[in-house]
Amino acid sequence: MGRNYYIIDFDSTFTQVEALDELARISLQDHPDREKIYQKIEDLTNLAMEGKLSFRESLTGRVQLLEANRDHLKQLIKHLKKKVSASFSRNKAFFKHHADDVLIVSGGFKEFITPVVSSYHIKKENIYANTFVFDKTGKIIGYDASNPLSDEGGKVKLLKTLKLPGEIYGIGDGHSDFQLKEYGMIKKFYAFTENIERKSVAEKADHVTPSFDEFLYVNKLPRAISYPKNRILCLIIGDVPEEAVQFLKKDGFSIRIKTSFEEKYVPDAGIILLGDGEKIETEKLQRAVKLKTIGYLGNSKKQLSHKLCTQMGIVVFDNPKRPVSIAKKIARFMNNGDTYKSANFPHLQLPRVENSHRLIHIHKNVPGVMAKINQVFAQNKINIVSQFLMTNAQIGYVITDISVEYDKQLLKELKQIEHTIKFRILY
Repeated sequence: MGRNYYIIDFDSTFTQVEALDELARISLQDHPDREKIYQKIEDLTNLAMEGKLSFRESLTGRVQLLEANRDHLKQLIKHLKKKVSASFSRNKAFFKHHADDVLIVSGGFKEFITPVVSSYHIKKENIYANTFVFDKTGKIIGYDASNPLSDEGGKVKLLKTLKLPGEIYGIGDGHSDFQLKEYGMIKKFYAFTENIERKSVAEKADHVTPSFDEFLYVNKLPRAISYPKNRILCLIIGDVPEEAVQFLKKDGFSIRIKTSFEEKYVPDAGIILLGDGEKIETEKLQRAVKLKTIGYLGNSKKQLSHKLCTQMGIVVFDNPKRPVSIAKKIARFMNNGDTYKSANFPHLQLPRVENSHRLIHIHKNVPGVMAKINQVFAQNKINIVSQFLMTNAQIGYVITDISVEYDKQLLKELKQIEHTIKFRILY
């Protein structure tokens, strides 16, 4: 098998922001016309990203407006370290394992990119970006114009000189990233939309990836969470405050806002958040095979069958007063397995365990199931890091954290244990 390379953009991809825009906010904070200048810089960024202005014109214009120095850069680096995109920051392990295969290729500047990506095990020699020119006092007065990345089509020019011996995959949010595909330099281009979606770029991509987890999932690469959250459909039905919707959206779930539980969503919904007074018919609930949790902004007992939810392994949270609190409980259950304060499940609050995979097993509360679960782990020679079990009269809810290396056969065997209601890998 040939080798794969992963070319990753920096601004609005590896980080949530455009670094030069942020640098301007730092360097011009005391400038009387700062708002006008910020807007000019932002416009120059967007015009180049959408392919409406040459990259060099955009870069020159932005650098001239900055009025920045080395001290401003120090502040910027501190800021950018806190602004790494969520899905990149949770996949540090991927970068460690693929340190030789990942290249950061950016029209940004090494002075701020290198300190930010270095803590992700990305090698200095694999960082390709522009460099600033400073005067004697440390003020930025320009950039090295001989660097191909300062020019229009710079990423294409750079890749031609690198002659990487293998399949190349590119991830980015801008026109310059798409150009790599357009000129046949890479096998596939993934439009990264976690921070910003540029329609003109997304519609030309081989695949739109709303998170780095999605990219890793599609390419069967090791990742921090087993199933990308953007693939989990979250239905919002009825009167649900915007702040609760935004919380789940920001957490990465795929949101649909509807007036009722439409038939086409019954087999696919993973999460449902309902406004007060909304009902779910028992017949629909029975067919909602992917449904993992329901949030209800009121008292859910009369509006949906708790008994059926429990039998199906669906965790119900309700609270008439605090919509955002419900959204947080849903996210904590989906991300961590917490069932604390659920209306129908045993209450479990869990620590996050690093360097392990978390498995959730929901089963009927009958004697012997736990013994069978642990027998499967033993037969597959699995190292159990930690295990948590809570039961009520109907069900057992067990969380097992296991070391990262295991055979997929294990998952099949756990699903097949008699009296299993639901099983999934959490991360």
